[in-house]
Amino acid sequence: MNNQAPQPKRAWSLNSRATRGLIFQVIILLLVFASGWYLWHNLQENMRVRGIQSGFDFLGSTAGFDIGETLIEYNPSESYGKAIWVGVLNTLKVAVIGIVLTTILGVLIGVGRFSRNALVRGLCYGYVELFRNVPILLQLLMWYLIFIEVLPPSNEAIHLGGLVFLSKGGLSFPFPATGMTQVLAGAVVGLIGAVLWRRRMQKMFELTGQDRNRFWGPAALVVVFAVLGWVVAGMPTQWNIPEQLAFMVDGGVAATPEFMAILMGLVIYTAAFIAEVVRSGIQSVSRGQGEAASALGLNQKQTMNLVVLPQALRVIIPPITNQFLNLTKNSSLAVAVGYPDVVSIANTTINQSGRAVECIAIIMLVYLTTSLSTSAFMNWYNQRMAIMER
Repeated sequence: MNNQAPQPKRAWSLNSRATRGLIFQVIILLLVFASGWYLWHNLQENMRVRGIQSGFDFLGSTAGFDIGETLIEYNPSESYGKAIWVGVLNTLKVAVIGIVLTTILGVLIGVGRFSRNALVRGLCYGYVELFRNVPILLQLLMWYLIFIEVLPPSNEAIHLGGLVFLSKGGLSFPFPATGMTQVLAGAVVGLIGAVLWRRRMQKMFELTGQDRNRFWGPAALVVVFAVLGWVVAGMPTQWNIPEQLAFMVDGGVAATPEFMAILMGLVIYTAAFIAEVVRSGIQSVSRGQGEAASALGLNQKQTMNLVVLPQALRVIIPPITNQFLNLTKNSSLAVAVGYPDVVSIANTTINQSGRAVECIAIIMLVYLTTSLSTSAFMNWYNQRMAIMER
């Protein structure tokens, strides 16, 4: 016999709060769509009256301008679409490298705020207070002026062992001539293995209480698989090494002054905020946790790595995500130092094609996509690092 009470039917009445709420939501949604349609129609009509062309068909037209720094092959005879894609890749290069470097620097400075050495604490404190209170645009201009005014010319470059050269022409360093793709693929496989290794060591620590070294084992995996990739590539030994010529440094891989200025400015500026996020996250962990770890015989390094930081991550990750997004969006200031990011190339495209609305829409789409992707990854990582309460 079924003793379950029958489910009450929805009462479609204006006296029902649920019905009124649904009606209001539908009305608001219709108003939003109507407003969007009106604005788009008004824009199209005004552009038609003024004889301004619209649409994205211009992306297939010849760009006709050169780009000083590219990750892929490009020449002025190619399309606007290819030029904008080059700008997108340049933006992603700054964002990805910047996020990695600023995370390392910010964490080191944040942890350094708790050092027992007064000099280290003072330097970390001074770094944070100096760089986070100077506008990012001024810092970018400062680094750019250092590269183009303070450093020696290319024919008198500062060098390190005749391998690394630093001058007004940028930073040049050796790079393998062949086989780099296989080496990187092997390193990625080794990195995945290193993550699995650390997880296993963490589980063993939780079960047995014995803490084994979590650095050298994972590092060895990355190195071993990178070497295997080198072997698969045929063990190439040729390197593209820069050399000092009469008027310039030729060869190797060169990072332009514009790229170095935008990268250093973003990293140093954002690292100051990440350091404060790390400091506040560590301070959120009660002192009793550290005292308990000391009572168990853990040293200061073990206490920080195994007890304090894992608990602080639940406080650190959400605000640090905002800093990653800020770094990516602040890369649009690269136009101030002449770095050809997506904003700079889109501005040139606007001047030549007159398609301002379309180019601005592309810029918005690029930054929206990168921001949402970064947020999605950090949200996933935040869930993985969340402390499971019993």
